Amino acid sequence: MAIKKGDTLPNATFLVMGDEGPATVDLAEKLKGRKVVLFGLPGAFTRTCSAHVPSFIRTKDAFAEKGVDEIICVAVNDPFVMKAWAENTGAEDAGLTMLADGDASFTKAIGMEFTAPPVGFYDRSKRFSMLVEDGVVTILNEEEAAGECNISAGETLLEAM
Repeated sequence: MAIKKGDTLPNATFLVMGDEGPATVDLAEKLKGRKVVLFGLPGAFTRTCSAHVPSFIRTKDAFAEKGVDEIICVAVNDPFVMKAWAENTGAEDAGLTMLADGDASFTKAIGMEFTAPPVGFYDRSKRFSMLVEDGVVTILNEEEAAGECNISAGETLLEAM
């Protein structure tokens, strides 16, 4: 069953590239007492996903003005790919947090997984964005059409706030 507005996000452990190599990130710790934008997408370096990230770079300051503490991107990739993609898109320089859900456990736990064998996508994340306050989903935008980034874009989430 897919996550919905009012639900508490399940705890999850992600991987991120640190100075010493891959490091774990506990989602519950990141969310506790904070207002966080979290968005998910099918994969790094894909055409639409690489257009999705800039929408959150463009809106980062406006989100901060509305009290958002952090913007987190989650994709079913490994931390090495997420690090390279963060550098490539400018997400790293902008201060976005790029987390790897390598085994799709978080994506599956929130009911946002999909599979598309013709393009080699297995257990990938649907495109979505959400505002999470102290672990509770207060706004949820799920993209309905494959290959589009309108409903889940940073600007759309910002307008909903």
